[in-house]
Amino acid sequence: MNKLVSNYFRKHSITRWDFAKEYKHIFDNVVVIPAIDEYENIIHLTRFIDELDEKYFATTCFVFVINNSESASIEIKEANQKTLEYLRGSKFKYNFNFIDAATKGNEMPEKEAGVGLARKIGMDLALKLFNYYAKERKLILCTDADCYFEKNYLSAIVEHFQNTKSGAGHVDYEHPLPEEEVEKKAIISYEIFLRYYVLGLQYASSPYAFQTIGSTMVCDYESYIKIGGMNKKKAAEDFYFMEKLAKITYIDRIKGTKIYPAGRKSWRVPFGTGQRINRYLAGTHDEYQLYDPISFEILRKWINLFHNENILTADDYLSRANDIHIGLSAFLVENDFKNAWEKITKNSNSPIQINKQKKFWFDGFKTLKFLHYLRDKYLPEIELFRAVEELLKVIGEVSPSSENAMNDIDLQYKFLDKLREMT
Repeated sequence: MNKLVSNYFRKHSITRWDFAKEYKHIFDNVVVIPAIDEYENIIHLTRFIDELDEKYFATTCFVFVINNSESASIEIKEANQKTLEYLRGSKFKYNFNFIDAATKGNEMPEKEAGVGLARKIGMDLALKLFNYYAKERKLILCTDADCYFEKNYLSAIVEHFQNTKSGAGHVDYEHPLPEEEVEKKAIISYEIFLRYYVLGLQYASSPYAFQTIGSTMVCDYESYIKIGGMNKKKAAEDFYFMEKLAKITYIDRIKGTKIYPAGRKSWRVPFGTGQRINRYLAGTHDEYQLYDPISFEILRKWINLFHNENILTADDYLSRANDIHIGLSAFLVENDFKNAWEKITKNSNSPIQINKQKKFWFDGFKTLKFLHYLRDKYLPEIELFRAVEELLKVIGEVSPSSENAMNDIDLQYKFLDKLREMT
């Protein structure tokens, strides 16, 4: 274990858990898979991994983190025990290990139990598996128990990072569309929502214009350590993890392969795919509303002003922000921009450091807050397909017609297909 890793374990790592099987420092890639109540899916996934391209099997380890909280139901605990028994008795042609965070005495503490902690346990322990003497990059890949991949999943990711200096990336994904029409519409509307947001950020030239889906995340071990590792959030752990990575490295889109996350109802997290499907089927929200594309135009102008290498005073920024849109200047005032900017300029030693701090202050979370602010106070959401059509036209792309899209599932799929191509 090198000094960088030793320091990380001393400062940030979870030390309570360890691998269930013996392990050696012989790998270049570790795939971390948290799982709770996923017995059937784990069986399917382990068999599916067997069918992957074997090119990097010898230097890759798949790590399953079987987890539940102390207060989990008897049914969940029993399912997890079945999963552990299955893994204990299994032999595969690829390398694997697993972590027991489910058995009495190993369960995750109530206050922290969730997907963030489960990912952190696996990603932290992945650092123990790497062969730090080998010259190859050391990659931590994240996915989920209910996903499947194209057969070149490993080779496409590993070879992508052989040809880039970026420290992180997200793999292209598509939710499989179910046969049942209502569920199909739910998935289409949700994936359009995800991709529309990224497309808007791309148009605005935001440094945070990337997908933040846990099952698609990849980073190298240096970047993982530099940001202090995975967080313990019960939801949106992927958003905050990728946002922190974006502050220290470029986030690549890995196009050479695809991950297919399940589009299923789920109780596992408060939001995300599973809860969005639950919500759609319950009919509690209007799922066919998106940010007004004008919001991204305002964001684009602000980013062009703020991320310009010129360094202005706080008053100059606020004055020019007001010229862009009154909602922008109001948001900056409400978020104490003047005080924050004066601290940044006072505490920075060079223009390079000041420009770096711009990215930290107006980060991915503040970008999202700003778009919500415009939505709530100035620019109400508009109908989903019209929003996509208008944004595509602004960007200069040919768009399907939004007329009658609400009633035509084939047309809805055309919108999704266009966004999949672009994001």
